[in-house]
Amino acid sequence: MTLRYNRQQQMEYLHYTDRIGARWVDVFQGNTEFYSTAYWDLFTRMWRNGDPVRKTDALGFMKGIKSAHTAGKYLDTALAHGLLIETVNPQDARSKLLSLSPAMERRLDTFFDAAVGEMSRTCRVIDEKGPSPAGP
Repeated sequence: MTLRYNRQQQMEYLHYTDRIGARWVDVFQGNTEFYSTAYWDLFTRMWRNGDPVRKTDALGFMKGIKSAHTAGKYLDTALAHGLLIETVNPQDARSKLLSLSPAMERRLDTFFDAAVGEMSRTCRVIDEKGPSPAGP
């Protein structure tokens, strides 16, 4: 198998993921409890969606969690920390809606802005460390 990138370029990718991981912890003001793929999946999907989502849909956002009960514990923790807001669904009083708190939304806006900047810088460094293929 022929590799498309040299070891220095691959290492730069790992440095990038380390920086992004550290920034993800910063989103939660150093609370490493939220440094998990379950919260990554939950918060990035909610941020991407932009609108409140049904609680049952939010449970499904956490792909690595197969148990609805366990996923519910993750939601409860996020609610208890004020990262999510729960409201009554105006279309269906039997269900609840979840949205990012305004503070969490601002933190994620800042995180993604920084992440794109890091990605752009990393791409330049990768190109400097060796030839990069023209296509995907």
